Amino acid sequence: MRVGVLTGGGDCPGLNAVIRAVVRKGIQQYGYEFLGFRDGWRGPLEGDARPLDVQAVRGILPRGGTILGSSRTNPFKIENGVERIRENLAKLGVDALIAIGGEDTLGVATKLHDLGVKVVGVPKTIDNDLNATDYTFGFDTAVNIATEAIDRLHTTAESHRRVQVVEVMGRHAGWIAIHAGMAGGANVILIPEEPFDLDQVCEWVESRFRSNYSPIIVIAEGAVPKEGQLVRQSQELDAFGHVRLGGIGEVLAAEIEKRTGKESRCVVLGHVQRGGTPTAFDRWLATRFGLHAIDAVHDGDWGKMVALRGTDIVRVPLAEATKELKVVPKELYEEAKTFFG
Repeated sequence: MRVGVLTGGGDCPGLNAVIRAVVRKGIQQYGYEFLGFRDGWRGPLEGDARPLDVQAVRGILPRGGTILGSSRTNPFKIENGVERIRENLAKLGVDALIAIGGEDTLGVATKLHDLGVKVVGVPKTIDNDLNATDYTFGFDTAVNIATEAIDRLHTTAESHRRVQVVEVMGRHAGWIAIHAGMAGGANVILIPEEPFDLDQVCEWVESRFRSNYSPIIVIAEGAVPKEGQLVRQSQELDAFGHVRLGGIGEVLAAEIEKRTGKESRCVVLGHVQRGGTPTAFDRWLATRFGLHAIDAVHDGDWGKMVALRGTDIVRVPLAEATKELKVVPKELYEEAKTFFG
């Protein structure tokens, strides 16, 4: 059997660990051949692939990013996209696909499965917002990077008696913000699931200063004030209909300074969160996902995604994993609010 592998969407620490595990077990245990498609769904769309053998995946476990490249190509938005993928898979002798990605990449995989393409999914997103799995790899690395940044900002905030606003990733779900904010001792955490009240935020800021400490505010890029709108860097949409977010941190810092008179600065962590070496947990999780994904291929269990449930890796229908986003529950946010102000 010849198996194609692709990585789609935003890059993320742990992608290479999945590729390595799939190829190592697939060759050594099942005798499969592998092709790596370049740049997400663009690869099978254009027939752009490279051979993957054991030598090709040596030493990539700790490397961030993806050796296959990635993109946000959506074949369903391209004329004859699905037909071109079918033709290229047949021409290259590819019997099955392993798609590693988040909501958009696996959404394409779900539709292709419904159209008869043999596909298995692996969940990847630093936002941790994919349904049906407890955690996605890349998330732990992003949280650790954000937490370290918050730790460092505490000291400079105290030295200058200023407000520090830290903007982290999180378009629709505030998982990074809530985890890193709680771990880093933030005084306010603002997430997309809970529209925030600017007057209340300023009250928490004033309260923090009255206790002779400087506030740290962690805000997800998709957070919005009550009766407000998302702050966009651009009005342009990508192939999956998403706008580029970013800038809510700067808006919030300026508003706090105007209302309270306290000097406020914003730090946007941006793509730093998704770069560099994956944490030990993400390497472990990504490796296990890869091992179980190639088992699903061997079993012919198409249209499934591997998922973490507790400490077990299970298989769930791709349709279940992509039907809705996993968001921060209200109870968890209430726990975090214990430390606000």
